[in-house]
Amino acid sequence: MIGTIANTAAIVVGSIIGSAAKRGLGEKYQEVLFAAMGLAAVGLGINAVVVGMADSIYPVLFIASLAIGGVAGTGLDIAGRFDRFISKRSKRTEGPQLAQGLSTAIMLFCFGTLSILGPVNSALYGDETYLLTNATLDLVTSMVLASSFGIGIALAAVVLFCWQGAIFLLAHQLAPLLTADLMCEITIVGGFLILASGLGILKVKEIPVMNLLPALLVPPVWFAVVSLVNTLG
Repeated sequence: MIGTIANTAAIVVGSIIGSAAKRGLGEKYQEVLFAAMGLAAVGLGINAVVVGMADSIYPVLFIASLAIGGVAGTGLDIAGRFDRFISKRSKRTEGPQLAQGLSTAIMLFCFGTLSILGPVNSALYGDETYLLTNATLDLVTSMVLASSFGIGIALAAVVLFCWQGAIFLLAHQLAPLLTADLMCEITIVGGFLILASGLGILKVKEIPVMNLLPALLVPPVWFAVVSLVNTLG
């Protein structure tokens, strides 16, 4: 868990630094950083999708995942619940913007390849390389996000700790299921979520990304069903 703790601390430190820097930045500079963060999210999302698709063994699984996940998330109104939760704990004028920033932060911090494979490598092999590398990236990313959205971005550190901690604790039991093919499909779906967050920041298209979160559960369910069918067959 050393890597996860370091990753969590990096986000908190980066958020504090970014928030402090925001106070000294004029509006035009904040707008530039805001746009830069949107472009970065779009680029990272596209990269994850393109790289993942090259190795995918189920080229249309991501479509089913996004469709099923979107319907489930909309039915549960995850985005609405999240926005209301953040708004109650923020100034009325900052609530919606912070909610968008936090959703983007969670996508970037939690659903990248390093953040998923890192806890697995840590639990199974004691290798913290992925997580320490991710911590460095998240330090910079949280600084930029906090300079646009404020100190509230630090809340994403709690989500990251729970996410990576859960993967770490379950890695031994789920090791046979955590195949490269499954990780590839999860990375593709995560890439689309990151891309959607970037488009929202750039105001190209407002997409309720939080409602799409259940899409990440579809690939594991599909692989479990396929494994069961193959076992019974």
